[in-house]
Amino acid sequence: MSENNINNSNIKTDHFNKDSVFLREATLDDIGSLEQLLNCCYRETAGWTNEADLIGGIRTTPAELAAVINDPNHYYFVYPKTTTGDRDGEETGEILGCIAVDIKTDAASNKKAYIGMFAVHPVLQGKGVGNVILQAAETFADRHLQSLNQPSRLTMSILSHRPELLAYYQRRGYQFNGNKMPFPNDGNNGEPKRDDLELLELEKIVS
Repeated sequence: MSENNINNSNIKTDHFNKDSVFLREATLDDIGSLEQLLNCCYRETAGWTNEADLIGGIRTTPAELAAVINDPNHYYFVYPKTTTGDRDGEETGEILGCIAVDIKTDAASNKKAYIGMFAVHPVLQGKGVGNVILQAAETFADRHLQSLNQPSRLTMSILSHRPELLAYYQRRGYQFNGNKMPFPNDGNNGEPKRDDLELLELEKIVS
């Protein structure tokens, strides 16, 4: 789906209520819509979260999405568009937002939740949808880790040279923990447009 098509989709925002946002787990049937959403939000110029000036190419593939959805340690949640705008409506097949929670185990056998593949439809950005989706993912991760008697440590990686994105997450309690790595230039995550791109690891401890 092109940037213009996804931006011009029939989404009414004048009376949009972020309290109507809901999530369900992704299924393999969502792959096409998820691929369109993620590639638009990250690689095209729509919305404020895009990385188009820093990375070219695609953000994800159907094979990668299928692997995430099928991974028992990976929980992928979507906010589907419905005919009524809330949970009771019939789904139209379009995905308006998504977020993944990956339960990882470190070398000391401690578990942490890695949050990734987070996107909100460009038309809905700036309306509080991302805050609702992120909070829901954090609550899920906290409960899951507590059930395993593990501290609720949440991590994520963001691209360097995105100070506005870093500020967004800092306002929500995430801090750069000093871990960083060069952006992988292996062709699987897009094509960096500058040589000094890095992935910065952010961390939040939920009390």
